[in-house]
Amino acid sequence: MDVNISNILSELRSTRCEQCLLNKSDGSASFSQGDTQVIAAAYGPAEVRLSREIIDKATLEVVLRPKVGVPGCAEKLKEQVIRNSCEPVVLIMQHPRSSLMIVIQLIQDCGSLLSCAINAACMAMVDGGFPMKCLVCAVTCCLTEFGEIHLDPTLEQEKVPIKASGLYKKSKHNHNSNYICICTIASC
Repeated sequence: MDVNISNILSELRSTRCEQCLLNKSDGSASFSQGDTQVIAAAYGPAEVRLSREIIDKATLEVVLRPKVGVPGCAEKLKEQVIRNSCEPVVLIMQHPRSSLMIVIQLIQDCGSLLSCAINAACMAMVDGGFPMKCLVCAVTCCLTEFGEIHLDPTLEQEKVPIKASGLYKKSKHNHNSNYICICTIASC
């Protein structure tokens, strides 16, 4: 399948970020992409449970809470993607035998939830003063069966049969090096 750059059908929806929302957390941020909205809270460094303790570095824990109910397998998978996106940029070696935790609460999902959650987590870590090499940002895109690219797809666009859907994350911490990760979420 040929993908032509002229086949990009959408633009990024408007984004909005607000920090310092929660009083009891070390850092917090609300992040919105269109009508998709999450709130993230950052805690730490704090004492870590003995079973999760790592001697030479901190443990980064991520919890994704759905709008209603308890987290299921889908949320656990998203937690892992968020942790894998944030862990490389956090200087976890500065806080050995401690815990850094990010809790993300889903407010509304209208598409591109995972990229919105990663962006909220980054802004909460910045607000909480987590030691970081750089910032991380994310955007979701999908490729339809007709070769059309949807940037920042809505929930309706995500439900259309697709060839591939991915999450693009980029962080830069010095002049010579870029970290780029493309994570495929689903394929037909």
